[in-house]
Amino acid sequence: ERVRDITDFEKPEGTIVSMGGQTPNNLALPLHKAGVKILGTSPEDIDRAEDRHKFSKVLDMLKISQPAWRQLKTLADAKAFARRVGYPVLVRPSYVLSGAAMNVVRDERSLAAFLTEATDVGPDHPVVITKFIDPAKEIEIDAVADKGTVLCYAIGEHIENAGVHSGDATIVLPAQRLYIDTIRQVKKITREIAKELHITGPFNIQFLAHSNKVQVIEANLRASRSFPFCSKVYKLNMIDLATRALLGEKAPKVERSLFDIDYVGVKAAQF
Repeated sequence: ERVRDITDFEKPEGTIVSMGGQTPNNLALPLHKAGVKILGTSPEDIDRAEDRHKFSKVLDMLKISQPAWRQLKTLADAKAFARRVGYPVLVRPSYVLSGAAMNVVRDERSLAAFLTEATDVGPDHPVVITKFIDPAKEIEIDAVADKGTVLCYAIGEHIENAGVHSGDATIVLPAQRLYIDTIRQVKKITREIAKELHITGPFNIQFLAHSNKVQVIEANLRASRSFPFCSKVYKLNMIDLATRALLGEKAPKVERSLFDIDYVGVKAAQF
């Protein structure tokens, strides 16, 4: 409502939703339906990445691996799914931000306790249960695309294994301990997702890697918290590049030689 008040008053040529965190992404489709012109990636494609069911179908269509998951509404169904994929599993209520209220469950008794005490599981409050791969390295890529073509990217490696942190990871850039083939897989998957979702602007994809098998956790079609970090380490203003793409200007593709740097950057959360 407030954004519509501002756009009604200012009458801008367009509105950017990809640089304000998660809330603008959630508002992209409602704003689009209300007649607000969104610049960059279309709100329908943003929704395809944000909606877990739709994004899962996109990955299946592209034959990209993802951890087994289900959205479940009863304790009995949750137990059956966990038995089928094997413990441990990651349990999270629907509609929570980042890692809030997530829990790694290692046996059926713990699953029952968590779902009855910590969450109100039911038809109106489903839970998402995902096969928890332990141990697994977490990798993320921050990138800028123009009409589905990747212009620049930065592949960061998390120090903690996947599932340890709730969003505030310690990240090393450029990645120091990844197999060349793992990096190749990450880049290939990133290009495929960017093309399929017709991404224009900044985006971030998170991956799991275990025994050189790469799986996708999620894609955020927006600037992530690590975007400024990547820009500083690579001395490349990724948001400037993203803005040019969003405004329809000719945005240059960054040559790969730029990423041959002789130092390492580390992002650590401070509490």
